[in-house]
Amino acid sequence: MAKLFFLVSGEHETLPTAELQAILEAEGYPYRSVEKLDHVLKLEADLTCIGHIKRRAAFTRLCALELFTSKAEETAIENSLLSTDLKKFLKEEESFAVRIKRIKEYASKSDVMNLERKIGNIVKEKTKAKVNLRNPDKTFTGILTSNSLVFGLKLVEMPAKPFVERRPRKKPFFHPSAMSAKLTRCMVNLARPKAGELVLDPFCGTGSTLIEAALIGCRVVGFDVQRRMTRGADRNLKHFGIKSEGVLMADARCPPIVEVDCVVTDPPYGKSTITLKRSTRQIVEEMLIAVGERLGSSRRVCIAAPKTLNIAHLAATLGYKHLESYFVYVHRSLTREVAVFEKA
Repeated sequence: MAKLFFLVSGEHETLPTAELQAILEAEGYPYRSVEKLDHVLKLEADLTCIGHIKRRAAFTRLCALELFTSKAEETAIENSLLSTDLKKFLKEEESFAVRIKRIKEYASKSDVMNLERKIGNIVKEKTKAKVNLRNPDKTFTGILTSNSLVFGLKLVEMPAKPFVERRPRKKPFFHPSAMSAKLTRCMVNLARPKAGELVLDPFCGTGSTLIEAALIGCRVVGFDVQRRMTRGADRNLKHFGIKSEGVLMADARCPPIVEVDCVVTDPPYGKSTITLKRSTRQIVEEMLIAVGERLGSSRRVCIAAPKTLNIAHLAATLGYKHLESYFVYVHRSLTREVAVFEKA
């Protein structure tokens, strides 16, 4: 078990850490949560989990091996650094750089630059290694947050660009109801599928769920009651080189499939969607009944629905166990509840 820390997105207060923990559970890694700071999660876990997190996570920006955490004061930081055996992590013949990131108002830009310089000088003096700011062999990274400096050796950095390139308007087929790639990927992770397992979206729309699940190695199948949506979803999947198990025109009340490993979906609601004269409550209730017959015991459903629907209560009346919920503000008249349920 290694001491790790993760820099997570500030786009939502709780979803990023929930997603990280869901990935570890999905991939079968035991872990111990050590501390939550502003935009930082400290964990103890096996180092091999990093590859899975890099492949799956939407709201994680960086992972590092923790060397120390100290108060965000110059003397405390210097003492912590001097008492750390840096030669275990950096050889004399290697080059290095120091990068400090600040969260919100915890430090100024000038403070960050001065701290990078001072830490760099101490590392150089202790290890005799050379500084290389452009292409270093090793990068030491620190996060100034919650009046603390969390400092360590960077293991991996995850750029946000791939998710930006998959945003709804970038896809060949667009519909205004489509959810962002990052939130969709997070929902897939919250359902905890493993690579090779079958993920169903009974309201597949433009195919966002299918794309994000397939990109982490899952098999995917999608249904939609509108033919133009299934054709559009198929176009989007082909654009990203994804082959599905099927994207078919079908009613979520009777999906033409025998068994699935998990369900991830954002059912229709709002002015831009077609509901066939049924209320959102009816649509969701009928879907949950239908997919419940196709889910194995302890398998999960992750669904986004308007907060006003009270999806947790609705699913509980249908025999599902409510595990977690997160609320995502969209605009003045819509806050989504992202809820995760387990089949009893």
